[in-house]
Amino acid sequence: MTAGLTLARLVALFRTPLELYPDEAQYWLWSRTLDFGYYSKPPMVAWAIWATTHLGDAEALVRLSAPLFQGGATLAVFAIARKLYGGPAALAAAALYALMPAVQLSGIVVATDAPLLFFLGLSILAYVHLQPATGGRRLALAAGFGAALGLAFLSKYAAVYAVIGLALHLILSREARRAWSPAAAVLAAAVFAAFLAPNVVWNAHHGFATLHHTAANADWGGGSMFNPRGLASFLATQFGVFGPIPFGVLIAGLVLAARRKAMAREDLLLLCFILPPLAIVSVQAILSRANANWSGASYLPGAVLVAAWLTRWRARRWLTAAIAIQALLAAYVLLALVDPRVADATGGSNSLKRVRGWAASARLVTERARVEEDAGLSAVAVNNRFLYYALAYYGRDYFGQPGAPPLTYWLRTGKPANQAESNAPLNEKDGVRVLAVSYEGWLIDEMTGDFSRVLGREIDSVWLDRKHKRKLVMFIGQGFRPAPRDPKTGIPLQRPPQTVLSTASRPQPTR
Repeated sequence: MTAGLTLARLVALFRTPLELYPDEAQYWLWSRTLDFGYYSKPPMVAWAIWATTHLGDAEALVRLSAPLFQGGATLAVFAIARKLYGGPAALAAAALYALMPAVQLSGIVVATDAPLLFFLGLSILAYVHLQPATGGRRLALAAGFGAALGLAFLSKYAAVYAVIGLALHLILSREARRAWSPAAAVLAAAVFAAFLAPNVVWNAHHGFATLHHTAANADWGGGSMFNPRGLASFLATQFGVFGPIPFGVLIAGLVLAARRKAMAREDLLLLCFILPPLAIVSVQAILSRANANWSGASYLPGAVLVAAWLTRWRARRWLTAAIAIQALLAAYVLLALVDPRVADATGGSNSLKRVRGWAASARLVTERARVEEDAGLSAVAVNNRFLYYALAYYGRDYFGQPGAPPLTYWLRTGKPANQAESNAPLNEKDGVRVLAVSYEGWLIDEMTGDFSRVLGREIDSVWLDRKHKRKLVMFIGQGFRPAPRDPKTGIPLQRPPQTVLSTASRPQPTR
C-alpha cells in the first residue's frame, strides 16, 4: 500500500500542470544557497530540495521529497503500531495515516510538515523500542532517538511538542523513567544537541530571526486575547485534516479513558505525544488564531492510537468507513492534481488559484523588463512576497542572465518583515530606473510616492480560471527616494510629488 500510494503521488507530481505555490518557490530559492537556517524556517526543507533538484529545477523535482518523506513516515507508523499493538492494528494505522487528508496535501506539496512527521516517526519508534531495551542496545536506541529528534527540529520547530510529550510521559510513567539509564539519557541529549547546534549558532548570528518570525505568527499582541470562535474553528478544521471519523474516535476515546480513570501503558505513551500539540494550539486559537496544520505533530501518533482503539473495540465497520472515506478523498486529490478541471467542476477552483498563473505572471514582467532594458534598467522591484518568489523561480532564466537587473523588494515600512525584504530590499543605488510591479494594485500610491518620476504605467491580468484573475500594475520609477516613514508604524508620512508621463492600460486579460 505504501509503495503504491507513493508511486501514485510521484506519477501525479510529474503529470500535474499546477505550478509551484509561492512558499514552495521560496524554499527552492533558499536551496540555491545552503545554510543551517533561514529567515522563517529551519534548513531541512531547503536541503531536501537541493538534493532532489540535481537533475533539474522542474516543479516535480522541487516537490520530489514530499511523497518520499510521507512514504517513510507511513512505514514508521506501521512499525510503531506493530510494536505496541500487533499486526492488525499496524495495518489499520498505516492505512489511516497514509490516507489522512492532511497527509494527502503534505505528500504532494514540498513544505516543512513532511520531513517533520518522518523524523518524529523515527524518534517515537526509537523511543518505543527503548522502553524494554538494556545494555548496548539501549545506548544505540538512545543515540537514534536523539538524532531523529534533532533532525525533526531541523525540519520544523513544532518538534518541541515531542520534547514536551517525552517530559510528560516520564512524569506519568514509572516504567518510562526506568527505561532510561543515566548514560542513555546523557547520550541522547548530547546527540540531539550536536544535531541542533548549527541551527542555534545560525540563529544567534542572525538575531534569532526564525524565533522572532514564529513569535510574530502567534500574534499575541493584537485582538482581545479571547477568541472562542477561533477555538471552535480550529477544532472543526481538525475533523477535516485528521479525518472526520478518526478525529471523532480520538475524542470519544479520550472521554472513555477519563470516565474509566484507567489507561493502557501503550495508550498513555501515545497520548503524551498527541495531547501537547492539540492542547497548546487550542490555547493559541483562543488567544489569537491557529492554522489547521499547527497541530500536525499529533497526526502520526494519533493515527496509531485511533487504529488501536478501533481494533480493540472491534469496530470493523467504523474502521472500514474511515479508510473508505479517506481513500475516496485521496483519489479525488490525486485526480484533481493530474487534471485540475476536476476541481474546477466540483467547486474547488478557488483552492487552486495560488498554484496557477505564476509562470504567465513572470512572463509578463520579464517581457516588459526586456523592452525597458534598451533605455537602461537598474532593478525590478515588487511589493508582494508571493510575487517575489514566483518571479525568482519562473523568471530564473531571465534574472540569471549576466547583466540582468536584480530582482528586489519594495519595503513599505522600511523594515524587513520576511526574507525577501531582508535579502533584496530596493535601495537608492538600484533605484535609478526601476520596473516596479504592484501585485493587484496594492499600495500603488505609496509605491509610486517613493519615486521622483513615474512613467509608462500599465495594467496586465492573468486568468487563473474562468472566474479568477491576477492583476499586475507595472510602471517605470525613476529616482528612488523613499518618503519619510512614521517611526512607530513605518508607514510613509508623506508622498513627494511625482510626474506621470504616460499611462497604458490593457483591460483584456492575457492567459
